[in-house]
Amino acid sequence: MRGIIVVALSLAANGTQAMQPPGDAQIKADLSRGEELETRIAGDLNSDGVDDISYIVRGEDKRTLRVRLAGKGKIDFGHAPLGMLDLDAYPLGAAEMSVAKGVLVVKDLTGGTTATTATYRFRLDPEAGRMKLIGLDATMYSRTFAHNGSELSWNLLTGDVITSTLKLSGSGENASYQKTGLKRFRRPIRVYWMEDAPIGDDAFGAAAK
Repeated sequence: MRGIIVVALSLAANGTQAMQPPGDAQIKADLSRGEELETRIAGDLNSDGVDDISYIVRGEDKRTLRVRLAGKGKIDFGHAPLGMLDLDAYPLGAAEMSVAKGVLVVKDLTGGTTATTATYRFRLDPEAGRMKLIGLDATMYSRTFAHNGSELSWNLLTGDVITSTLKLSGSGENASYQKTGLKRFRRPIRVYWMEDAPIGDDAFGAAAK
């Protein structure tokens, strides 16, 4: 009986080991020449109890978010990703990613002296087998406080949009932004798959359509 228990524990341990998401070395081995791994996050996106993998690859004049589902205890790098999004090729730092309750959250800061912080929320659509944009927040502002800014929060599941103006107040070391002109309105519900999601300050134009 003891031998059976030991074997069972060993098989369980091996199964758990097989379900672990790939590490940086495995992901990097799949990259093309000139590409590098910017950041990665493991988290369950399809509620099967196995961590899936989302990561951002940076190459020459290109930067891409990629998502792959784990299946049967492994992630098959030979198959097309579940979703891809071409991001701004020149960020102001590495993106931040997290996974909570099946939602992938990506926060990206891009631009120059005028910068845009965009937070994307993606969820797997089981019927389509694709990652769908369900929420998008964006803030466009001057890093040197040279002009006013704008803020946007867009719920793509309901079509609800909230916008506001970041009005410049003070100058020099006392410069700051004050949120004014809050507006709430609703747009027709639109479906954006991951590969079609508006990036950076394009979010403002997309939400206004």
